[in-house]
Amino acid sequence: MKRYAVFTVWLLLVCGPDVFAQYGSDKEASVPLEYFYVKRQGISGFRKILSKITFSLSTGYGNTTYRHDLDGFGILQNPDSTPKLFQPASVSAGYSNWVNKVRASGNTSQAGAFLVSSDTTKIGFKSKGFNIPLKATLHVEFDRYRIGAGFSIEYSHVGDFRPTNYGDKINTFTPEVTTYAMKKYFVMLGAAVYRYNDYLLVVDANIGGYSLGKKFDKSLIKRGVYVNIGATVEREMSEYFKLFVRPSYEIKGYSINVPESGESISHKLNAFYINVGASYRFPELRRCFLKTCKAQMNHAHGNREYRSRVHPIYKKQNPHYGENYPTLIKYKGKNKNKLNPY
Repeated sequence: MKRYAVFTVWLLLVCGPDVFAQYGSDKEASVPLEYFYVKRQGISGFRKILSKITFSLSTGYGNTTYRHDLDGFGILQNPDSTPKLFQPASVSAGYSNWVNKVRASGNTSQAGAFLVSSDTTKIGFKSKGFNIPLKATLHVEFDRYRIGAGFSIEYSHVGDFRPTNYGDKINTFTPEVTTYAMKKYFVMLGAAVYRYNDYLLVVDANIGGYSLGKKFDKSLIKRGVYVNIGATVEREMSEYFKLFVRPSYEIKGYSINVPESGESISHKLNAFYINVGASYRFPELRRCFLKTCKAQMNHAHGNREYRSRVHPIYKKQNPHYGENYPTLIKYKGKNKNKLNPY
């Protein structure tokens, strides 16, 4: 071994570093690869593009405030009954179920009924509900900026609606739709704004459309674009894998046309969310093909470079030797209190 070392030093002094020429393939190399190495094949264009894509999956909890104002309408509250709407010009023409489908029904004012019109005061109803989202996104990172797209589906629950005014005279009511599945599709724009060790703060926005499901009459409903603004705190577990938590606030709404009235009722569905999840960036190197290979860091077999097949994706690699266990045994447990463990 000493002879090889002396010979190597002599070659460097006499011939310079160019003596260690790179060979294009294994067959061209005529001496042991410990001293003369084969030129490594570069990463394919497809793998380079793929390595720029990050996939995220999350779930969490949302709290939605349902609210609508009844401008252009009045409320008829008969004793011990569900409130109904009417147009100020015709109290007898009533409407019910104006949250997801508008149903026309005749109004009959009974003894002790309470009537109020939006011409004289502000009237409306509000409710609280919750959402359980399942959300998936794909995004590409450019320096500290991010752009991508995503899709989510949410189990949504709607509570009873309470009047925003005259609560002692107008009853609460249970809407016809109490649960529904909301689907969202959106583009994502964001940027990293602060880093502390393995933690990264990203501010981003989701902008897109949504569907309220089959329980809503789509022929009467007009939806707008929704905007969700959040701040994501990411914890880097490794170069490919991250855990994150994302609180956010969302603004959205829709209007429902009231047939034969020429009026519509605007509904607001603003919500606060907190999502927790994980993200995975696709590796630029292929997984090592050799089942018996125990290398823990990126390494080469012949002219091709591979990533480790034994290093877990949830542990950060040491750039020098890629260990699975970054804290040595001599620094663990009782040993950490000793000045010289060994």
